[in-house]
Amino acid sequence: MSHPQSCSCDRVPAAGARTAAETATDTPPESSAEVTAGRPPERLRLPGGLWLRRRSSTHSAALNRAVRANLDHLRPWMEWAAEAPSRARTAELTRAGSAAWEAGTDFMYLAGLDAEPGGVIGAFGLHGRIGPGALELGYWVAAGHVGRGIATAATGALTEAALALPGITRVEIRCDRANAASAAVPRKLGYRLERIAPAAVRAPAETGRQLVWVRERPGTAGTGR
Repeated sequence: MSHPQSCSCDRVPAAGARTAAETATDTPPESSAEVTAGRPPERLRLPGGLWLRRRSSTHSAALNRAVRANLDHLRPWMEWAAEAPSRARTAELTRAGSAAWEAGTDFMYLAGLDAEPGGVIGAFGLHGRIGPGALELGYWVAAGHVGRGIATAATGALTEAALALPGITRVEIRCDRANAASAAVPRKLGYRLERIAPAAVRAPAETGRQLVWVRERPGTAGTGR
């Protein structure tokens, strides 16, 4: 989501993780059933003036500007980056994301810096589309902010927040095998590479081989899928 950093995962200076990257910005939530009775924090403050904030309608214009400014950066790994979204489309997806948060199926965040008030430098998401007891984490970081540890810091914080939720014992990050920048994030955070799975090729740089990285709540390893 991500680097472009998208996670999807990334080889260029950062596009993101499939999940976060895809649904964190431009794809309607896929889940329909509540995955946890809890809710993660709506705002997380991290070192260096970095923050994560629940995505809301007040951020739609800033998010739309950020996505449009980073399309070339995101397009190799993000299917949704093929075309520039209209402000109306971004607002529509933001409303859908807000409803998904209330429903307990998806939790989408925007990243920003105290030094850049009102700006958006990336998007992150926790998505309940991979089965019971699990959330998929996706991300992307704007081209001008890659290589600063932003994706790693934010992903680490969201991993801990996810595993603290009732009923959640597993977090996955999925990215294309060729997206080295995105894959570096879970590796740094102690995720284990569980498998390499075939996947449909939906973006220009994808290979059709997806890395599935996993972190589990302590004491529950091996009890899930």
